[in-house]
Amino acid sequence: MVVLALIALAMAAAAPAVAAVLPKLGGGHIQIPEWASATVSLPALGVAALAAARTMPVTGFALGATLVLCVLAAATAGAPIVLATFKIARRQPDGSPAPNAGPLRGGRVIGVLERVAVAVSILAGWPEGIAIVLAVKGLARYPELREPHASEQFIIGTFASVLWAIAVCGTGKALIT
Repeated sequence: MVVLALIALAMAAAAPAVAAVLPKLGGGHIQIPEWASATVSLPALGVAALAAARTMPVTGFALGATLVLCVLAAATAGAPIVLATFKIARRQPDGSPAPNAGPLRGGRVIGVLERVAVAVSILAGWPEGIAIVLAVKGLARYPELREPHASEQFIIGTFASVLWAIAVCGTGKALIT
């Protein structure tokens, strides 16, 4: 079960990288939608969680692999999850036009750093670190949050990003403890 959990975590971490590299390898002839890697990462994390729930705590190499894969899966697979969440949030049931991509720039890099910091905080047993990460992010983005749709983009992106990192690290904690 440990091997299955680690393979599933690796799949969750690798899916976005594969989705990014395939179009380049195919000379631009292959088109992969932005949500495709999310549809691989979510079930892979589910398989990893189920396998982790049915195993003894890991030690040695498996412990190190679990920690590395959790941080990688949180960092890489979070972006497609956030993009899919934005796509769902932008649907307008009343027929009004969908808002544009949003005013906040640099969100992908900030999101990766945020998920890494959250994952490391959780895996280190310091959940208070999440509050520090969110406070720093909120203070840094405060001047931009007055623009139209900025606060919604900030809240949706942050929640999706942090929830993904927590889910991945919860799976990792199930393997560790």
